[in-house]
Amino acid sequence: MVRRHPLPLRLPNQWLFSDERLTTGIADLAVLLPPGSGIVLRHDGLSKGVRWRLLRRLMRVARARELTVLLAGRPDVARRWGADGVHLRQHDAARAGQARRLGLLVTMPVHDTREARRARHAAADGVFISPLHSTRSHPDAAALGLAAWLRLARLSGAQAIALGGMTATRGRLLNRARGKQSGWAAIDAWEESATKRRARQKRKAVPT
Repeated sequence: MVRRHPLPLRLPNQWLFSDERLTTGIADLAVLLPPGSGIVLRHDGLSKGVRWRLLRRLMRVARARELTVLLAGRPDVARRWGADGVHLRQHDAARAGQARRLGLLVTMPVHDTREARRARHAAADGVFISPLHSTRSHPDAAALGLAAWLRLARLSGAQAIALGGMTATRGRLLNRARGKQSGWAAIDAWEESATKRRARQKRKAVPT
């Protein structure tokens, strides 16, 4: 499949992570993302056909808003379906070379030292390090805290993106503490933004 636009020289700084527990559809949330943001599509529980159709819908939004879309899973599937890159789980780290040969961006999740080193060895373009803060997605997972997050960011050797309880405000605070640009990704923050937007639109629609 022909690539719709050149790959970015640097990964986006703001990301939407898909989650099947979202009540707002991910394609609807994608419309609210600032131009130049990124999306990681997981939704592994969907059937192959339904997942493909969801990705294609996302890609139509991405064309209009210059979004970068990564598909979680295998590089060959991500390339064949037309994604910009692949989000490799840790057990698929050995597929990073295949992803690069296919011209895909590569990201990986990082939760601890071993995973950070594995991502570095795989030469991932970016790592989603989590959870920086407590998060509803994984309520039993202990938050890393700033010091541990920064250590994993250094060990990974890749563009570091914070995940876990993140908001735009927390992203700015992280940049200030780190002294350099870091990315941030969220699930709930984007849905909360969508909920507030719908509430504002509803209030405007009510006659006064």
